[in-house]
Amino acid sequence: MSNIKFNYLYRDGANSKSWGAIIFTNPEQLTLDEIEKGLIAAFLPDKLFIASQISIPERFLFARGNFTRFDHCYHEFDTVEICQDKPTDSLSRSIMDFLKDVELISQRGWKAFDVLDRA
Repeated sequence: MSNIKFNYLYRDGANSKSWGAIIFTNPEQLTLDEIEKGLIAAFLPDKLFIASQISIPERFLFARGNFTRFDHCYHEFDTVEICQDKPTDSLSRSIMDFLKDVELISQRGWKAFDVLDRA
C-alpha cells in the first residue's frame, strides 16, 4: 500500500525557507486530488496554517532564538505525493485522520500567535 507524503515549509518575510515533510498511511486510498482539495479548502488563503495546531513539527528558522522582523507564526502547504516510505506522523494518523484534524481546526479557527512568545 502506498503512503502519502505531506510537504510543507516555513517561509519568512525575507523568503528564507525551512522544509518539512510528514508521511501518513492511506488505507482509505484517497487520491492526491482529493487530499489536496480538502487541505486547501481548510487552510488559510495562500495555503497557510499553524503547524502546532495540527500536531506537526514547526520548521521555524528562529528556533535558536534569532528572531527577525520577518518572522511570523504561519507555515505553508506545498504538495502531497505518493511514496513508499514508512509513516512518520507522531500520532500514527492516516491521511484521512489528518484531513479531519485540519478541517476541525479550520472550523474552530486558526489561532495566530506572536512568535516572540517562543523566545
